Amino acid sequence: MRTGLVLEGGGMRGLFSAGVMDVMMEHDIRFDGIVGVSAGATFGCNYKSHQIGRVLRYNVRFKDDPRYMGLRSLLKTGDLVAAEFSYHTLPNELDVFDFDTFNSDKAEFHVVCTDALTGEPVYHRIEKANDEALEWIRASASMPLVSRPVPLDGRFLLDGGISDSIPLRYFQQQGFERNIVILTQPKGFYKKKTKLMPLFHLFMRRYPAIIRAMSRRHMMYNGELAFLEEQERLGSILLIYPQDIVPIGRTEQDERKMRRVYAMGREKAEQMLPQIQTFMQTNINTTL
Repeated sequence: MRTGLVLEGGGMRGLFSAGVMDVMMEHDIRFDGIVGVSAGATFGCNYKSHQIGRVLRYNVRFKDDPRYMGLRSLLKTGDLVAAEFSYHTLPNELDVFDFDTFNSDKAEFHVVCTDALTGEPVYHRIEKANDEALEWIRASASMPLVSRPVPLDGRFLLDGGISDSIPLRYFQQQGFERNIVILTQPKGFYKKKTKLMPLFHLFMRRYPAIIRAMSRRHMMYNGELAFLEEQERLGSILLIYPQDIVPIGRTEQDERKMRRVYAMGREKAEQMLPQIQTFMQTNINTTL
């Protein structure tokens, strides 16, 4: 029975997930596969590369660097998060991503994107960490309105959270029967229809499928929450989520808030560590 780690996105709310993951790595909790959406992909790849602390470290280090993310990059390139610096210069030169460890680790790593022309989810398993893999991760995290679609594999791709925010069903279909799911919203949260639809109609006219997908995204997301509740009752998943609303905006770069959100993740993981270990041990015993 294969175990999986399912990582929701949420921009800088993903620092909660990073805190959880660092504690799990410190206790040598390993998975057969990982699937990440948006920030779940950009931060989750560090689990497979075994780089404890890297997510918080580079976000704090480059929070005020205009080459990393911000209005200057958006106006100059069409990407709020600067593509070349953030997804190539940074991991290759400035806070080096451990490509060798990622490639030698046996866990599968999947990302979720959205086809900008159809509005449908695109799932991709990254077999080898290289510059193309970094582009898949960038595509998964390319938020509409503040990112250009990323051309890959004959498609134009945007943020996976548009079409499949919590890809548990997909991972189960890939044979991962027991999964830990890390959410970045607290229990009881339900998504409302976005108030930004006028901006989507104005700025995303070239991509009507994205406009349609965003208009019903709240229904997709809330349906996935209902599925999580069902799977939790069945005992096939362990949910990890913040106790309260995470006190940081999706693109906020306040160091104090970043460290607080990361600490919230660590605190939650340390609190749940016995449950996590029991859940993983149950899988070993069942397999044997």
